[in-house]
Order: sequence, then C-alpha cells, then structure tokens
Amino acid sequence: MNTIPAQEIKRRGIAAVDDLLSKGDVHIIRNNQPQYVVLSEMRYKELIEAQAEAHTARVLASLADVKAGRVTRGTAEELIKELQLED
Repeated sequence: MNTIPAQEIKRRGIAAVDDLLSKGDVHIIRNNQPQYVVLSEMRYKELIEAQAEAHTARVLASLADVKAGRVTRGTAEELIKELQLED
C-alpha cells in the first residue's frame, strides 16, 4: 500500500503524490490514520465501470429471480415479521 503523510503533500505539493501514483493508489495519512485515497484517472474509470457492471448484474439476477418465480410479493410489515426485525 502506497502511503504518504498529509504533511508531506503540504511540503512537496502534488509532486509527492505523482511519484507514488505510478506505483498504484496512494493512501494519505492524517492524524496517523488513512483518511483519503488518490487514484489515477484510469483506475477511477475502471472502478466506476466495475461498479456499473456489478449493478447491471444484480438487476439482471433480480429479473431472473422474478421470471423464475423466486420472488414473493408482500407488504413491508410482512417482510419485517418474516425477518423477525420486531419484537
């Protein structure tokens, strides 16, 4: 994991991040804790595309469940009772 203290960015500017970004995502440490992640534009686009593909796959799987009759319809109250979310 590439890490850099926030103070180092204040001192060196964006060049401090550029050096590490060539090796992968950069985690910025603030108050001894990872607080931020800097990604290259290409990596960001990959993550957004993967998220969109995962969403599409979930929707298609849900539609397949409906088509196959694996989905039951009911009220929110019935679902809460079935999941035993109320005392």
